[in-house]
Amino acid sequence: MAVSDPPPTATATPAAAGAHRLRGALGPAAIVFMVVAAAAPLTVVAGSVPIGIAAGNGPGYPAMYVVAAVVLMFFAVGFTAMTRHVPNAGAFYSYVGTGLGRAPGLGSALVALISYVTVQGAVYGYIGFLLGDLVAGWGGPALPWWLWTALALAVTGLLGYRHIELSSKVLAVLLVAEVGIVLVLDAAVIGRGGGEEGLSTAFLTPGEVLAGAPGIGLMFAIAGFIGFEATAIFRDEARDPDRTVPRATYAALAIIGVFYTVSAWAIVSAWGDSRIVEAAAADPGGIVVATAEQYVGTVAADVMTVLFVTSLFAAILAFHNVLARYVFSLGNTGVLPGVCGRSHTRHASPHVASLLTSAAGGLLMAVCALAGLDPVLEVFTWLAGIASVGIVLLMLLACLAVLVFFRRTGRDRRPWQTLVAPALGLLGLAAILVLLVENLPLLMGGSTALGVGAGVLLAVALAAGWPLAAARPQAARDLAAATPADSAPQI
Repeated sequence: MAVSDPPPTATATPAAAGAHRLRGALGPAAIVFMVVAAAAPLTVVAGSVPIGIAAGNGPGYPAMYVVAAVVLMFFAVGFTAMTRHVPNAGAFYSYVGTGLGRAPGLGSALVALISYVTVQGAVYGYIGFLLGDLVAGWGGPALPWWLWTALALAVTGLLGYRHIELSSKVLAVLLVAEVGIVLVLDAAVIGRGGGEEGLSTAFLTPGEVLAGAPGIGLMFAIAGFIGFEATAIFRDEARDPDRTVPRATYAALAIIGVFYTVSAWAIVSAWGDSRIVEAAAADPGGIVVATAEQYVGTVAADVMTVLFVTSLFAAILAFHNVLARYVFSLGNTGVLPGVCGRSHTRHASPHVASLLTSAAGGLLMAVCALAGLDPVLEVFTWLAGIASVGIVLLMLLACLAVLVFFRRTGRDRRPWQTLVAPALGLLGLAAILVLLVENLPLLMGGSTALGVGAGVLLAVALAAGWPLAAARPQAARDLAAATPADSAPQI
């Protein structure tokens, strides 16, 4: 809890009397590892980049990561300026509730739960398929995808139950490995001056950037950043949250933005501006591994195939930790039963929330398996589509909350941090949200019915905040919209 905010009274929420706090000494680097791992860099480079090139704006696609990073940087300015004023580590719903009031805050909490449950489920489906394919390709048994998913779920649950620093160390190792292999590929392509056509300059040419379908390109680019926004959820476990969270947020955004831009540019350069679209469309799932085999060697390609799986596991573990902390925070503020807000006496972890997160993931995967859904074409694409729209909606609401909060309270009068940057972020995210909604059927496997259904689900979840606030007047009372009387302005 920020020192400038008064603590909730004993009657603030049903869980207040027994509220628990998480403990830790995470520095900026540890939190950066956590959230960059959630963004799954190798998965984005090997999976999303070829699709963005083929379906989006071709060789100009790397510029979309620059555009996305700039928009999200505007968002991050206001997000970090407000960090010290939020009452707890509830991330998006805490920001929205503090700025706009309990009802929008509770609606945002429901949207966040749906978004992180679905994004975690999407990756569970994908990793089950890849593990099965990898083992069968090496002569092992050909088992159903859901058995491998169950194995990943069990390991994730074990790590999530224990102290956060154990997860941080695991993620650090996996992240360094997956980023390292891509950087080796980037260096090999750039060091050889690209392919026959040389290093690409298309992403610097406005005509190339705006060619094809740049809106679809931007849609895939913004999806690659999902996870970086979760830095604030770890504030209770940060060494110095008022400094650690902003530093980690900016660092994660910069690292992801530069890494994606350079890696996408290297892939384009390896094949050439005139050939990359055809090559990416012909084999979107294997073009990056094929590039690694051509420029680095067969061993590198084999290593990349294995690290593709560990990249997905790192993303699952990171999203598991984020979702567990959402559930923990909602338990502590009385939105969910108080037992959800308990912390482990030895591990100082949200162990009950972690178990519930594992149970939710297991139930979702069981439903998908019983329905006979394809783990990639249906489980991954459908659930990732819902999550992409939900998280961009949450970021947009957070920008709006920042604007309203500082205008209402006057706690911080710096125009760039509290007005200009958040307003630019709001406009940029609104444009991206429109693109996502328009193309939601594409993200949902081409089904208009599923796209409409996903949009309605998120809209209903957000609207449910109002009846939930009325039905549970004691829940999340510390998220009542701030007023000028709350504290003296900061200049």
